[in-house]
Amino acid sequence: MQTPDTIEIRRLRVSTHIGVPDAERAEAQTLWITLRMIPAQGFDGLADDISRTIDYHAVAMEIQAFAAAKPRNLIETLAVEIADKLFLKHPLKSIAITIEKHILPDTECVAVHLERSR
Repeated sequence: MQTPDTIEIRRLRVSTHIGVPDAERAEAQTLWITLRMIPAQGFDGLADDISRTIDYHAVAMEIQAFAAAKPRNLIETLAVEIADKLFLKHPLKSIAITIEKHILPDTECVAVHLERSR
């Protein structure tokens, strides 16, 4: 089986107020978000035209603004909201999102991973 054409944004740095205790949400934290997006149309039919694909710069800017827009308790909630938003705005066949949070001592990170398809 052939691997689908994929656009990846790896470890996008976002700043947001997130966490279960109020004290944790009080200060902005840095999260790292990785997106693996499979466009509705493969790369062969793009004709070198950005309007036929996913504008990854626009996606990155949207996610940074969206994450900063309001506080949340859970990184899981942020992952679901990002997937929903991107499916509404962009011609995606599927998306995989990983969000990393550097919060626990003696760990590299805590991460959640979500995959959705149309």
